[in-house]
Amino acid sequence: MRNLIILLLLISMPLLAQSKIDSLLPVRGFSIAAPQAGHVDKFIGFVEKELVPLQINTLILRVDYNYAYQSHPELRDKETLSNEDVKRLVAMGKKHSINIVPQINLLGHQSWAEDLENLLKVYPEFDETPHIPMMDKYEWPNEHGLYCKSYCPLHPDVHKVVFALVDELMEAFEASAFHAGLDEVFYIGDDNCPRCSGHDKAVLYANEVTKIRNHLALKNRQLWMWGDRLIDGKTTGIGMWEASMNNTHRAIDLIPKDVFICDWHYERPDKTAVYFAMKGFKVATCSWRKPEVSMVQVEDMLKFRAESTPAMRDNFQGNILTVWSGAESFIDSYYKSDDNEQRQMLEMFGAL
Repeated sequence: MRNLIILLLLISMPLLAQSKIDSLLPVRGFSIAAPQAGHVDKFIGFVEKELVPLQINTLILRVDYNYAYQSHPELRDKETLSNEDVKRLVAMGKKHSINIVPQINLLGHQSWAEDLENLLKVYPEFDETPHIPMMDKYEWPNEHGLYCKSYCPLHPDVHKVVFALVDELMEAFEASAFHAGLDEVFYIGDDNCPRCSGHDKAVLYANEVTKIRNHLALKNRQLWMWGDRLIDGKTTGIGMWEASMNNTHRAIDLIPKDVFICDWHYERPDKTAVYFAMKGFKVATCSWRKPEVSMVQVEDMLKFRAESTPAMRDNFQGNILTVWSGAESFIDSYYKSDDNEQRQMLEMFGAL
C-alpha cells in the first residue's frame, strides 16, 4: 500500500511541477532538535546537502536549554550552543532562504520520563503539580496520570523567567517566529494548585497562549504552536494524545487568529487542518514516521489549496516533517539506508 501511494503521488507530480513550489506549498518544513555543541558543522552540512536541494524552506529547531543564555545561565544545559554557533546557523538560513523558527517548550513538557527539565529543576515553585512525584522508573499508564509536568500559568514570576529566555533566543536567531510547543498539556488547572484550582481549563490555556502571543507581538514576532490541545478528542474520536480530553479544546475560539498552527497527526492523516483553516488560522500539517500518512497529508494540502475559496486558500500553508530524536543520531541513521522512512518523506518536497 505504501508503494502504491508513493507511486500515485509521483505520477501526479509532473502535472504540478509547472507551477512554482511556493504557490503549491508555501511552508515546506523540517522540525528537529538543535544540534549539540561541536556538531554544528555536521548539521549545516546535512541541511545544505539534503534539505536545500529538496526545497525545504522552514526549519523548526528545538533549542530549549541548549543555548548559553546570559539572562538565566542557571537554566543552561551542561553543554550548550554558543552565540557564535547560533550565528552560523543563522547565516546558513539566510544563505538558503530558510526560515528558522527556534523552539522552547512552554507550559507543558516540563519533564520527560524520570527527569525534570531545567525550569522546574531550578524553580520548583513553578510546578503546577508539586504533589505528584517523579518516578524512579517511568511507566505509562501510572496512578497519577503523569506524562509530562507543566508549569503553573498563574504563577506571578514564571513569565519573567521564560520570556527572558524567549527574548534572548529570538535575538540570537534573528527570528521572526517562535515555536512555544504547548502540546500534550495534561496538567492544567489542577485541583490542588492554589492559583489554578477551579479555573476553566480552556480559559487558562487560551490566556497562556494569548500571553505568549502578545509578548512576541510587541516586537512583531509570530507565535507558532502545536495544535493538539485545540481539538476535541472526544467528539472527533482522536483521543488524548493528538487532541484534548481535558476541555482545553474550547480555547480555539479564545486565542488570536494570527497564531500559526502546526497540526500533527502521526498515525492517521486526520483532516483537522480544515477545522483550523475554517476557524481562521494558518496551518501546516505535520507528520513523523509513517510515509503512507505523510503522503496523504501532502496530497490533502495540495487539494485543500487548489479547491478552497480565495478567502480560505492561504490558510492552508503546507507540511512539516518532524523528527523526535537528537540531530546527530538522526543524521547518522539517515545515511545508513536508502530505505530510510524520513528520507522517503523528505523526497516528497523534492518531487514537487
